[in-house]
Amino acid sequence: MGFRDPVHPDYVCHLKKSLYGLKQAPREWYQRFADFVATLGFTHSKCDHSLFIYKNGRDTAYLLLYVDDIILTTSSDVLRLTIMNHLSNEFAMKYLGKLDYFLGISVQHTSSGLFLNQSKYAREIVERAGMSSCKPARTPVDTKSKLSSKAGQPYHDPSYFRSLAGALQYLTFTRPDISYAVQQICLHMHAPYDIHMHALKRIIRYIQGTLHHGLHMVRSPTTTLVSYTDADWAGCPDTRRSTSGYCVYLGENLISWSSKRQPTLSRSSADAEYRGVANVVSESFYCDNVSAIFLSNNPIQHQRTKHVELDIHFVREKVARGQFRILHVPSCHQVADIFTKGLPLVLFDEFRDTLNVRLPPVSIAGDY
Repeated sequence: MGFRDPVHPDYVCHLKKSLYGLKQAPREWYQRFADFVATLGFTHSKCDHSLFIYKNGRDTAYLLLYVDDIILTTSSDVLRLTIMNHLSNEFAMKYLGKLDYFLGISVQHTSSGLFLNQSKYAREIVERAGMSSCKPARTPVDTKSKLSSKAGQPYHDPSYFRSLAGALQYLTFTRPDISYAVQQICLHMHAPYDIHMHALKRIIRYIQGTLHHGLHMVRSPTTTLVSYTDADWAGCPDTRRSTSGYCVYLGENLISWSSKRQPTLSRSSADAEYRGVANVVSESFYCDNVSAIFLSNNPIQHQRTKHVELDIHFVREKVARGQFRILHVPSCHQVADIFTKGLPLVLFDEFRDTLNVRLPPVSIAGDY
């Protein structure tokens, strides 16, 4: 029972405004939490304001906040317990133990590291599409040219298409192998045609055959940051824009990836590749376009390509300062190809394995 007025026991309180549902409530909660952890020595990550970083001598801690769910990892148990005590004294919190599930992502602890997957979520997508008994596909996309925005007949239920396409986007968090295929169908969410729905169903057929695949994160003795980039020049049949793709490794672990259509038209393959280079500047870098490599080291070539002047000077400055290097890698070893085009089965399987997307270790294999 809540509050009862002794004079009018049958009366109820009439709220003038719901406090919990205020639009500014999430912002106020986030600011309240951020201000408190700042007093403990945490600072915002420059790339993600939901990530807070603590460094003091050899002590390091990372705290990830999503609404009222928190992941905390530290360099020592003593530091972890200290931070947890501070948080518990300030907020009503419950310790759930070692991380095993977060925002639909299952975290399996193995002898070599972590295995991240979304098999339950992937199965729900297959069931939502009514394709639980479909024949699996070996790859998520064929090797034909990219889809046109208008080919065939408009799909009769655009909302259904958008719902499935949006669901697939979240699955790419642990499945970089479908990033390119999902990016292609998402280009047509505003006005899907039958051909686009067929492409989406192929992705689901591929997922049906790889439900238990996920991303392996292993202990790595090296901490070198290496990035691969590629661009499929003028691949879009409607706009002739290029598709850029990149992946970033920290040691042996894939930590970032992207497949995206470039916002402007590129006049040459070197132009398209160089825009990709500018998108993924890092300490070490592999690019399969020789012209882009020459441009980053030869200022004389710049006069011919003033339309990419900003990208060129941005990258050249980083190269001149020794902050990163651009190296050539043969196309047959260019793993970023998986983010820019459909690949033959053998090459796709090889690159998928390079991305560390595999079945779970034998000890935890099965239905979970």
